[in-house]
Amino acid sequence: MNFQGIIIGVMAFFIIGVFHPIVIASEYYVGKKIWPLFLIVGILCIGISLFIENNTISAIVGVIGFSSLWSIHEVIEQEERVKKGWFPNNPNKSKHMKVE
Repeated sequence: MNFQGIIIGVMAFFIIGVFHPIVIASEYYVGKKIWPLFLIVGILCIGISLFIENNTISAIVGVIGFSSLWSIHEVIEQEERVKKGWFPNNPNKSKHMKVE
């Protein structure tokens, strides 16, 4: 029996579930201007996945990479959800970005 597909499926489900609150928190504390971080993480993970010999781990790292890239879209959409009142707005958002 080959459990590789089931393991990758479960991990993809878990990774997507983890990225949901990451996107919400990122938009809340930073705003959509955090998208370059998601881009860098996505490209790095996809690149790293090319060099991982274990197929299961390579696929999981690839899923993390593409989930990070998809988060660019989601963080922009999250800003719209906040404007619609579906999620709370952080009035102190700019204060979190200042280095003191």
